[in-house]
Amino acid sequence: MACNSNQKNIEQSKPTIGETIKSGDLFAKKGFGQHFLLDLNLTAKIAKLGELGANDVVFEIGPGPGGLTQALLESPAHKIIVIEKDPRFALHLKNYFASDLGRLIVIEGDALKLSLSQLMADNGLTDYNGKIISNLPYNVGTALLVNWLHGAEAAWPMVLMFQNEVALRICANVGQSAYGRLAILVAARCEARIGMHVPRLAFTPPPKVESAVVVLREKSSRFEEIHALGKVTAAAFGQRRKMLRSSLSQIGNSIALCEAANIDPTSRAEVLSPEQFFALACAYKSASAV
Repeated sequence: MACNSNQKNIEQSKPTIGETIKSGDLFAKKGFGQHFLLDLNLTAKIAKLGELGANDVVFEIGPGPGGLTQALLESPAHKIIVIEKDPRFALHLKNYFASDLGRLIVIEGDALKLSLSQLMADNGLTDYNGKIISNLPYNVGTALLVNWLHGAEAAWPMVLMFQNEVALRICANVGQSAYGRLAILVAARCEARIGMHVPRLAFTPPPKVESAVVVLREKSSRFEEIHALGKVTAAAFGQRRKMLRSSLSQIGNSIALCEAANIDPTSRAEVLSPEQFFALACAYKSASAV
């Protein structure tokens, strides 16, 4: 009984993450796109969207002081792997969660330069399910998602926080103002929905915009030619107000591509469905292979 009582007293005496930030002068750096979410009710809700089980390995990118990390550690997930570019917070996480380091792996590095699926293999975790749950740094969130859509990670469930504007672009359907290249790349691999909204004042420091959490799940039938799709959508939406016969000319014979995909070359990118872009991508790949 005495041991349990002592352990409880130790836990109660441990400073909160917010207190640790203040005492360690761990201020947010604008260059890293840092905005800290320390509300434990909100971080618990985000973790819950991941539907975590004992066979899951969770990746968190840009954990900062560890508000979401704490919620993930309270889940039944097998391991939590966090990737933190800021050396101040990589050290802080190792110190603050020292008793969890058997289950928590802290990697100091740039997530844009790392393969999460390779990290799974390097840590002998290939028999587990990969998931990504993150409050992504605003300045690299879109780039990270696009990288994952091109890799093995596209098959993993993801729960990702973005600026609200980016979240709308990810989940947009044809005909909506936010519809564009990002929505089409996502639609090739995933089903996407907005899981929850997070007010700007929930963050420290508050960003200038509202945020939203996007939940992504692998499609039962995926479009695999993601590289060709990337080329086609980049050309089409790079000049989105122009007709396809003009915008696609930079990657080949635009008229022939449209004819092969059974698409009117006088159409503009914003009116084409994801499936029509998939057809264009197939036509582009076939033409490039000749």
